[in-house]
Amino acid sequence: MEKFKLSPREEYLGKRIVNAAYTVHKELGPGLLEKVYESCMYHLLREENIIVVRQSIVPVHFRGLVFDDGIRLDLCVEDMVLVELKAVEAIIPIHQAQILTQLKLTGKNLGYLINFNVPLIKDGIHRYIYNHKQ
Repeated sequence: MEKFKLSPREEYLGKRIVNAAYTVHKELGPGLLEKVYESCMYHLLREENIIVVRQSIVPVHFRGLVFDDGIRLDLCVEDMVLVELKAVEAIIPIHQAQILTQLKLTGKNLGYLINFNVPLIKDGIHRYIYNHKQ
């Protein structure tokens, strides 16, 4: 079975997202609300002329029904990469399920689950790749 490959643009954006997370965590540290980290991440990525949308609502389609308030994405980067931000004691399985479901329902391949409530940000960054062709 051939390994799924991300596009060069997805890889580039992923690196920019991780770099932004490191910068925000280094300057602010843990202990703030998710909204603060979201604002800072948004600002840093926009400074690099990267298109970022905050708190976008994605409808969910189910058996002919459309739920307009289906999912809310923390950050959607260039309509390619999803970023779910947390400021929690620990990442638990429901957080992982959340980002994977967001990837599945939006058709995106790459997502990051970033928990800022950690002493070292490298321990709070989780990368997920969703292969829609499985």
